[in-house]
Amino acid sequence: MPPARTPVPPPEAAYTRFASQYDDWFAPAGGTDTTVAFLASLAKEAPPGPLLELGIGTGRIALPLAEEGLAVHGIDSSPQMVARLRAKPGGREIPVTMGNFAAEPAEDERGTYALVYVANGTFAEITTQADQLACFAGAARRLRPGGLFVLDAHLPEALATVSSGTRPVNNSSQDFVLCTRSIHPAKQHYVSDYVVLDGDQLRHVRVTFRYASPGELDLMAAAAGLRLRHRAGGWSGVPFKDSSSYHVSVYELPA
Repeated sequence: MPPARTPVPPPEAAYTRFASQYDDWFAPAGGTDTTVAFLASLAKEAPPGPLLELGIGTGRIALPLAEEGLAVHGIDSSPQMVARLRAKPGGREIPVTMGNFAAEPAEDERGTYALVYVANGTFAEITTQADQLACFAGAARRLRPGGLFVLDAHLPEALATVSSGTRPVNNSSQDFVLCTRSIHPAKQHYVSDYVVLDGDQLRHVRVTFRYASPGELDLMAAAAGLRLRHRAGGWSGVPFKDSSSYHVSVYELPA
């Protein structure tokens, strides 16, 4: 038999060089509260147990969830981002495993979590289908029976309508940030190029994503033993419909 395949970790996102400014520059404006509320509500429907954030980063979502009284753990590959988490109030109390969250979970992680989530487009930073499949499989193995796996993603059709052009990025610090997005159908990728005015220097940040349709994600989930429980049109919980440009999908590990 061929050796077991080890998922390729995504290259460390260029924006981790700006870990101290990440929450100001790259977190969606006003998106934290709705994301936290959605996940906190969902945790009440999950079996008892801790939550796990894949790509916990600076703790933008995990820390408010912990303040709600939920036990939250994390996985991340960036020491710089986790250092920002540790510097925040309560950040040292959250257990974080350093590594690639698409990799096979350790034996003591299996069947541990009530809810596993990945937010802010982080799932799409896994840039091959095989590694995205591995992420689904790893999430399923980490879940308790009846547990939930939650991810967010752009709809490919919506991406295609804004495939070119440059727009300013609203950010809480009012810094100068521009984003140009390009679509690469041959690889099922989209690339976001950011230009950031950092002090008196212009800096360039490039992040590559792999997009997938809801149907493809559902097939990945089924291959991992998960089934779709609910799909919303965003973290606010609005209905998913033809006019949606974004979705939040909730998968369940059957009890």
